[in-house]
Amino acid sequence: MSDDTAPRPIRVLIAKPGLDGHDQGAKVVALALRDSGFEVIYTGLHRTVDQIVAAALEEDVDAIGLSILSGAHLPIAEHLRERMSAEGLSEVPVFFGGNIPARDHGPLRELGVVDIFPTSARLEDIAAGLREAVARVGGREVAAPEDPAKEAEETPAAGKKTGAPPPRRPQARKVVLESGVEPLPVYGPEQVADLDLDSEVGRPGDFPFTRGIHDLMYRARPFTMRQYSGFGTPSQTNERFKYLIGEGQNALNVAFDLPTQMGLDSDDPRAAGEVGRVGMAVDTLADMEVAFDAIPLDRISTSLTINSTAPILVAMYLVVARKQGLAMDQIRGTAQNDILKEFVGRGTWIYPVEPSIRLVIDVWEHCARHVPKYYPVSVCGYHIRESGADPVQEMAYAFAIATEYVRRMEGRGLDPEHFASQVSFNFDIHGNLFEQVAKFRAGRRLWAKLVRDELGVANPKAQKLKMIAGGGGGGLTIEEPLNNIVRGAYYALISALSGTQTMALCSYDEAYTIPSKEAALVSLRTMQILIEEMGLADTVDPLGGSYYIESLTSELEGRIIKEMGRVREWGGIVQAIAEGSLQRQVAAQAYAHERAVQSGEFVKVGVNKYRSAERDQERAVKLHDYEPDAAQEQIGRLKDIKASRDQAAVDAALQRLEATAKSDENLMPAIMEAVEAYATVGEISALFREVFGEFQEPVAL
Repeated sequence: MSDDTAPRPIRVLIAKPGLDGHDQGAKVVALALRDSGFEVIYTGLHRTVDQIVAAALEEDVDAIGLSILSGAHLPIAEHLRERMSAEGLSEVPVFFGGNIPARDHGPLRELGVVDIFPTSARLEDIAAGLREAVARVGGREVAAPEDPAKEAEETPAAGKKTGAPPPRRPQARKVVLESGVEPLPVYGPEQVADLDLDSEVGRPGDFPFTRGIHDLMYRARPFTMRQYSGFGTPSQTNERFKYLIGEGQNALNVAFDLPTQMGLDSDDPRAAGEVGRVGMAVDTLADMEVAFDAIPLDRISTSLTINSTAPILVAMYLVVARKQGLAMDQIRGTAQNDILKEFVGRGTWIYPVEPSIRLVIDVWEHCARHVPKYYPVSVCGYHIRESGADPVQEMAYAFAIATEYVRRMEGRGLDPEHFASQVSFNFDIHGNLFEQVAKFRAGRRLWAKLVRDELGVANPKAQKLKMIAGGGGGGLTIEEPLNNIVRGAYYALISALSGTQTMALCSYDEAYTIPSKEAALVSLRTMQILIEEMGLADTVDPLGGSYYIESLTSELEGRIIKEMGRVREWGGIVQAIAEGSLQRQVAAQAYAHERAVQSGEFVKVGVNKYRSAERDQERAVKLHDYEPDAAQEQIGRLKDIKASRDQAAVDAALQRLEATAKSDENLMPAIMEAVEAYATVGEISALFREVFGEFQEPVAL
């Protein structure tokens, strides 16, 4: 017979409301609470308030925790209070977690939020806060398991003899890189004795391109500088574009707001609080026309950081270029358009896996046939790494995704000798300098071999790994933010030493907000200093030949190959993602890393070591202020476009698009026709939702 009076574990619902798709923090907290004795119900991404309340009722939870990194926390909290009150859940404590401005803490508490945990909160503090609130609000005793950290402190380390005299000479500390490699204290010729320098290292510009994909690299042409930018309305973004170009930036990297990324128009109720917040709002072709007004698209290469709605935004971009008088074979640029990584790392998915892949390949096929200088897919190990993957997983999963896309293109009857050179990569940089440099040298070598040997492509242009690599926001800290300027400078150094083609350097305030004008300029100047003052463009692969770098490059190549083998064991990349195997692997890695940070095992200066006593320094950053008036301006503009457009032409174009979606035809011509008629992102996406359905996220942890 069970003892009904004994404390039972706390049941807590962890949810990601709204449009934000960054779920690393939510998953880490869910796993930490589970390990602390809680019963955790994790709902996954993009939960509506109604879904959250329904789940809380069904699961009979003791607390609700919402993870919010975007900006809709106030409307979500207000709606949540109303629904919980209506369902008799007013006594269930609600917690918020995320990078929420201090000025909003008071209003949130007035709306019933019990506590607000910042992104830097310690996991044990979150667990303690939940226990205290449930005991106080619920008025019942709750189970409090032993603190494993305290137990570890009280238990002598294995093999350690208490009272033993200190060693006579210093002992080498143990070093383990994030990839699992344990570097030696000293490297010499013996560590590279088995390496065939001619075939495995070679010369820059020659297979397998370990030392770079061009013979002279930056000596002939420095890396492209492409800062991530875009916010508010298209006119505000156009102003920022012109500012950056005027300061010497030679390419653009466009950020879109969450409603645009999720296929919602600015006037959609689900877009409340998010219009123009973390990127530019785009509803119709008219917005793209304003954003790129007086930007010469034949001379300024543009990257569109967009995925689920990439076919729509690429179609708009091509139409704008055509209106500027450009022929399709003159248009240069890149679309991220990597939906498989969205299911793993970024979360702005809409449709199920297979139709989502179809949209990726439709864009690529259209560009392969009609826009030959455009890169229609930029496979993003970046976001997988930012979600918690280690450097080896980042490269392995990106290569598995890229090869899947190439095979899908072959299935369309296209020759990879011609189209495979149109794929590029977006990779992340943060962490150990030497590990990061070796990661990219290993990746470049392995990609060349994969393309030649597995995909059977002899075209050297396809064998060359072309990448954008800059700083990763995951390496930046909220604590002591000015340290991020130093980190960013080293990320830029790593990127240059790694042989990137394009650099997009994270700004020091990106741990808080989208980059401010001042922070973006610091990042741009950092890249310019590397080229003009530091000698990074003077010689190719300056670390090549280092015993350590060459040995580490080979070690990482082998580990990437092994991790790709694990993906095959899971049934291939598509099955691994559709079933959630890959997501669970990344979540587990993210949790292990966060525990290492919070224990001090993984050192972050200013966070868990050499922490300044001046805690106010944490917030010494000018935050990007959300402008509700700008959002209303965008909504008004959308209303005007709808009133002035030829509705009959819109209806006809959408009907043709629906028929095409139900067929096997390439969707791009029909999408271009629809956007030229000024059909909206939301209208086209709603049509696809109706035809394809929506992705059902596997949420098991």
